[in-house]
Amino acid sequence: MTSLPLVAPDRLDELDLADPRLHAEHDLTEVWRRLRAERPFHRQPARGSQPAFRVITRYADAVEVYRSREFTTEHGNGLPTLLTGGDAAAGTMLAVTDGLRHQQIRTILTRAFSPRVLAAVQDGVRRTVDELMAVAVAKGESDFVRDVSANIPLGAVCDLLDVPRCDRQYLLGLTSQAWSSEHADAPAEDSWTAKSEILLYFADLARTRRGGAGDDVVSLLANCRIDGEPLSDAELMANCYGLMIGGDETGRHAISGGLLALIENPEQWDALKRGALNLQTAADEVLRWTVPSLHGGRTATADVEVNGQLIRAGEIVSAWIASANRDGDAFPDPDRFDLTRTPNKHLTFAFGAHYCLGHYLARVEIEAVLDSLRRTVSGVRQTAPETWIYSSILHGMNTLPVAFEADPAALSP
Repeated sequence: MTSLPLVAPDRLDELDLADPRLHAEHDLTEVWRRLRAERPFHRQPARGSQPAFRVITRYADAVEVYRSREFTTEHGNGLPTLLTGGDAAAGTMLAVTDGLRHQQIRTILTRAFSPRVLAAVQDGVRRTVDELMAVAVAKGESDFVRDVSANIPLGAVCDLLDVPRCDRQYLLGLTSQAWSSEHADAPAEDSWTAKSEILLYFADLARTRRGGAGDDVVSLLANCRIDGEPLSDAELMANCYGLMIGGDETGRHAISGGLLALIENPEQWDALKRGALNLQTAADEVLRWTVPSLHGGRTATADVEVNGQLIRAGEIVSAWIASANRDGDAFPDPDRFDLTRTPNKHLTFAFGAHYCLGHYLARVEIEAVLDSLRRTVSGVRQTAPETWIYSSILHGMNTLPVAFEADPAALSP
């Protein structure tokens, strides 16, 4: 319903792609198109205390940045930290750790995603989705973000971490402030406070799990050994935090954006209702289209060529998934939302060594929502304009007011 104003591509030199307001209040489709065509390695100049950084917009170039060992995450993996002195969790949290330690921590965390655990989580996701959708449909009008999508990933990741149910809404409030805001002028202190409180929460939770026999992620991290030594408190807190943020944000924004895309593309809604779609294929298109993570950040550790372009050691590089996922060289008819699209090698979960561990959870969550919509809803309409979060790294909505119409077949005994 809301049509964000297009940014004229001839204003490229005026834009600050690190400004959350730009992404919340404007449609950058034409900007990305011109950058891919004319300035695929655009260098945004320094502005005041904010350093310069590279803007990588083509799919093939983004893949090379993600793949190359000449780029590190250990100064941060997003512009909010890269442009402000680095990430305090570097070398301790999986997402901002490279090399051997990254491999060791990833191996430990991978154990938490065993087929048995994932099967249980998947069953829980389906039950949660059906319960939330039943309530939303019965209400008639609801805010899909707050009533449905915000509660689905939260439950799944908290099940993995075995977070007590009484604490989950508290954590949801914190995760929604850690990397984004409802307001353009939110003070930076709000973000840092939220991050700190999440870290402290998991430090306290881990103390209660040490020496226990639990198989949840917190217990796994609290009782594991690498080369005979336990994880440091910093590593333990940071990796619980990373899973919480990553597991919550991607799914939540993809689910909300997926429903908006179905409303705006009624032929795709009709195809979903007819049962003419493979839900796994459809979920991947939702992930490509919605782009919950706008970009991935890296720092060059040496002079390196990326598809013929020299990038100097020390340069900050941002690979824009928002642009790469709409690159016509990688995706035929890229500006069409097509739930039958295949192949669909989108970069929503990044690529290479830092491919998102939570990709399975996000796909399961989206599939469950699509399935529930197909079975229980005959129609949906947007009742008021949506509102968007303010962030330079995340893309999603704060609110999406909708009215659902129950499917009579779902109400039959």
